[in-house]
Amino acid sequence: MRFEHTVRVAAPRDRTWALFMDVPAVARCVPGAEEVTLIGPDRYRGFVKVSVGPIRLRLEGEVTLTQKEEETGHAAMRLDAADRAVGGSVRAELRIQLVEVENATEVRLVTEATLAGRIGDLGQPLIKRQADRIASEFARCLERTLGAGA
Repeated sequence: MRFEHTVRVAAPRDRTWALFMDVPAVARCVPGAEEVTLIGPDRYRGFVKVSVGPIRLRLEGEVTLTQKEEETGHAAMRLDAADRAVGGSVRAELRIQLVEVENATEVRLVTEATLAGRIGDLGQPLIKRQADRIASEFARCLERTLGAGA
């Protein structure tokens, strides 16, 4: 599945970049994310609780920063997570591009996700609605977090 979201935050690109490179800090803006900790160079472990339709998931896994190009505003992350109780997994590649626009930063997020097991059986429209809801909450949190540092 492919998801694309664009968020505009009233903060300069360098501050927005710094937040994204602090994975535990930016993870606090992901609804349901908890206990994101550094486990190695550019590698983090944590979990996220999310409900999709009738199923509640507790996805445990790792996030790895696979690309960091501050000068171009490009970054990428790989996520591998599973919910053993439900019997499913998520593998995703997230590409991030930060573009400075009119005293703000446009954050472009493109996610390519593979869902397996029971999670994959939920249906794309239901999953897309939940992804859009999470992206909206994420955007509001980014705005609050970056605005607080002004």
